[in-house]
Amino acid sequence: MGRGAQSLARVAVIVRAGAAPLWWPGLLAAAIGALVPGLTGRRIGLLSGAALFLITAAVVALARGRRYAELAGGATRAGRSDFLQDRAVTVRNWRRGRRWWLLGAFPVAVASAFVLPGAGGMVLAGAGAGLWLKAARIGRREQRDDALYWVRTDWVERGRPAGRQVKGYRTTGPMAGDAAPGGARRRR
Repeated sequence: MGRGAQSLARVAVIVRAGAAPLWWPGLLAAAIGALVPGLTGRRIGLLSGAALFLITAAVVALARGRRYAELAGGATRAGRSDFLQDRAVTVRNWRRGRRWWLLGAFPVAVASAFVLPGAGGMVLAGAGAGLWLKAARIGRREQRDDALYWVRTDWVERGRPAGRQVKGYRTTGPMAGDAAPGGARRRR
């Protein structure tokens, strides 16, 4: 990279990177948990799990919404020397940095079924759904503004594209990079 060049990662891709690794193991843990009678019984456990799913999805989807909007509102145009990080690299880096948390969450969710059947898995799945909803909201803003939002990779502390170290977003045109608005793979 030349002088002043920055490596940039897509904001929506970073947010969306955790959705699938939480959603699918969460559903599997909920299904396994539904087979265990637990202390409270299956019916109470699954109804509690459904409520926890909705609450978790809403909390994750709405968390730090003002901060994302503030950073997007003050976004500046990316420079010609800026390096746009590939979608696959961004996802791989996010998942690698959290692999032990993701691997540890599944057995904890399954073990929680002995108390509240299916609830732990539903919380995991709710977190994944919330991340997907947040990425979709960012994608709608990108479409509305006709721009894609990027963040410097050295500012993304522990995978948080709206963390304290992030001072601002950069924008490019809607055709830049290999991800569609919202962080999904671009269809060719």
